[in-house]
Amino acid sequence: MTYRSYRVPSSDAIWFLIAINFVVFIATLINREIIYFLGLIPLNFLHRPWTIVTCLFVHGGFWHIMANMATLYFFGNYLIGLIGQRSFLLIYFLGGILGGIFYILLAPPFSIAIGASGAIFALGGTLAMIRPRTRVFVFPLPVPLPLWIAILAGFFILSFIPGVGWQAHLGGLVLGLIAGYILKKRGFYLF
Repeated sequence: MTYRSYRVPSSDAIWFLIAINFVVFIATLINREIIYFLGLIPLNFLHRPWTIVTCLFVHGGFWHIMANMATLYFFGNYLIGLIGQRSFLLIYFLGGILGGIFYILLAPPFSIAIGASGAIFALGGTLAMIRPRTRVFVFPLPVPLPLWIAILAGFFILSFIPGVGWQAHLGGLVLGLIAGYILKKRGFYLF
């Protein structure tokens, strides 16, 4: 089996996603109603189907957007270097959409899902499958952990924080693990 080697990634897709997220974040600071228009509310999904994608660009606060965008930058650059921008974007958006589907099916009907975490967990799940032994530092731990442990530990820890959409995280993680398995079998090529 031939494996694609790592190449210096083009970060254009990542910077574009980060820019959209910050523009929407600033808009929500000006008008909080945007959160309810773009956020995914399970009960309203049939009347607002676009929210399964737009919720990925809405964040609830400064630390929410900063954590998601920093993780997107680091996971995204590494993953693009392995699989290319096209496959990266496919995994990102499919992970976010599957996260939204899990949220619709498993969350309370009047709750709201916002944030890119489901899509980012898809990237993390993919990396955990194709580069499981990669060592990463997780603040505040002073020693590096294998990536797969960091991803799973992050999922479980975040799942116990009130108000966190663990359902979307789970959907993204499932998509990422499946995509990573396929990529590994195909030598890092999705199509």
